[in-house]
Amino acid sequence: MDTRGVTPGSGQDSASTPGLPAPVAGSRARLGAIILSGGRASRMGGVDKTALTVAGRSLLSRTVRAAGAVCDGTVVVVGAPPVDPAAGHEPVDSEPNAGSIPLEAASADADTSLILRSGPSHLVVMREEPAGGGPVAAIAAAIGRVDADEVLLLAGDLAAGDRAVAALLAAGLDDAAGADGVVLVDRAGRRQWLCARIRTQALVDAAARQTEPVGARMSDLFADLRCRYLPDTTGVTTDVDTWQDLSRARSRESGASMNDRTLPPEALDEWSSVLRDRFGLDAEQVPIALVLDLARDVAHDVARPAAPLSAFVAGLVAGRAGGSPEDTAAALAEVVALAGAWAEGRAPHSGGGGV
Repeated sequence: MDTRGVTPGSGQDSASTPGLPAPVAGSRARLGAIILSGGRASRMGGVDKTALTVAGRSLLSRTVRAAGAVCDGTVVVVGAPPVDPAAGHEPVDSEPNAGSIPLEAASADADTSLILRSGPSHLVVMREEPAGGGPVAAIAAAIGRVDADEVLLLAGDLAAGDRAVAALLAAGLDDAAGADGVVLVDRAGRRQWLCARIRTQALVDAAARQTEPVGARMSDLFADLRCRYLPDTTGVTTDVDTWQDLSRARSRESGASMNDRTLPPEALDEWSSVLRDRFGLDAEQVPIALVLDLARDVAHDVARPAAPLSAFVAGLVAGRAGGSPEDTAAALAEVVALAGAWAEGRAPHSGGGGV
């Protein structure tokens, strides 16, 4: 996760996170957060979705930073334990599968899975037991570490977690109505349990009523909670479940348009794996980076439609030479060199007859 741009002790607060109001001490109930980051990403080949980036930051980084900017209580991330950037090992705590580190104690420029903010609070990273037990088990494991009156429940794969935090902060809880919490409802009418703001004690009681939290449904956890359901009119509840979702999220941030069939570069690994399995190829025989370099150079030096044609020809040449990784690299390099010569007017002209 990206930890750049946050310096311990620098006084970073919500002023650096667009759209988030700065917390004012004593003006409201203490607020904490539970962020779930342990999904399986089965529709994306099992990648760590929360580490995928939008606008230069990982999905989880955006959400944790935003929560940290408005929470005066502990922010709990339930997922794989991070490496302590200061000590070079997993942080330890009183329980064998949980860890915490003072936010101001870690290095700000280290590329680690701890997300930092300055201030006295702690970021706690822990696992549910057993790992992969589902969201209710994760919440049940984390709720005891929340030291605040209210808690934000957030998914780690939200496409714009910072804006979800801002929406929940603006919603607030209505004391007069006696509500236990607020849950956002997406445009399809689905209640997004992991875009919610709940009274901590109410959530503690709800978790205690779950006799078997492993594999339990979120709707069961919320069954006895009196919540207000607010429509999400701006799409802040959108999460990333597919490669297309990731492309759409990136397009929204950049203002660019996309075709529904457009895939981000990360999806090539999954597609390459499918191709290799189908045709019995080794990873070394499908050098993605070299093929992409060829496509880029040929598109630039010759023409965009020439890129797939050139890749096809390079594959034929490599196969005719024996098909080893060295043969493939040599064929790709030869095509790239030929494209460069073409751009400079040095490429030999074909008589048109072929072989």
